Amino acid sequence: MNKGTVKFFNDTKGFGFIKDADSNQEYFVHVSGLIHEIQQNDEVTFDLQDGKKGLNAVNVKRV
Repeated sequence: MNKGTVKFFNDTKGFGFIKDADSNQEYFVHVSGLIHEIQQNDEVTFDLQDGKKGLNAVNVKRV
């Protein structure tokens, strides 16, 4: 389980990006990968899964 911060999330379009707390890498997140609703600057935990263009954040939960 990774920890990070929501850098950006667009409710209308259903996607955004999470910045990993340890590696500073950014990961794409789609609304289908959310367990809780998220907003910009929320602290979250997440898992990573292979996506079409790299790793995606899934099972995203607010801390």
